[in-house]
Amino acid sequence: MKTTEKILNLLKLNGPLTAKFLAEELELTTMGVRQHLQALEDSNDVVTEDIAKGRGRPSRHWRLVENNAGGFEDRHEELTLQLIDSVKVIFGDEGLERLIKQREADSLLLYKKALEAKNTIKEKVITLAELRTQEGYMATWSEEGAHFWLLENHCPICAAAMKCQSFCRSELELFQALFLGVAQVCRTEHIVDGARRCAYKIQS
Repeated sequence: MKTTEKILNLLKLNGPLTAKFLAEELELTTMGVRQHLQALEDSNDVVTEDIAKGRGRPSRHWRLVENNAGGFEDRHEELTLQLIDSVKVIFGDEGLERLIKQREADSLLLYKKALEAKNTIKEKVITLAELRTQEGYMATWSEEGAHFWLLENHCPICAAAMKCQSFCRSELELFQALFLGVAQVCRTEHIVDGARRCAYKIQS
């Protein structure tokens, strides 16, 4: 993987980062990282912003350009949009809803099988994050006090979700069904609404 691709991945997963942080993560010099960041800025993939943390001067951070996938392409975007239009023309909105429900049911069976052997909420969240990453969502997880976070840093079906937000509703309902009787799931950040990622809070 090229250094610029590694930088884009880190920014996608973590949000705005300093050149110093990137240099430490990539085991490069700060000057070397800055050269790569400059190339990414010239190609309109990243921009800078100054972020203040406590006292002192704000520090220079780099982040992905708003509404720019930064090399993270949606899967078969054009074909997906054409298929959505075709389903609506042939089967109507009800037909599209049935299609989405079937996708949700298929995913539920797949995920349940993977999670059924996991005894704790933490184990289930970790496994779900792994499954979602395999599907292209760049998912990570974290633990915060009495609850967990499932963070999806990329949406491989973003174009479809923008066109039909039932996909997003379906995915939230899918997660809620997976943790039914074990934990409550709510979405606090949403890519479709302009957030950097989709964030799901999972709490018993």
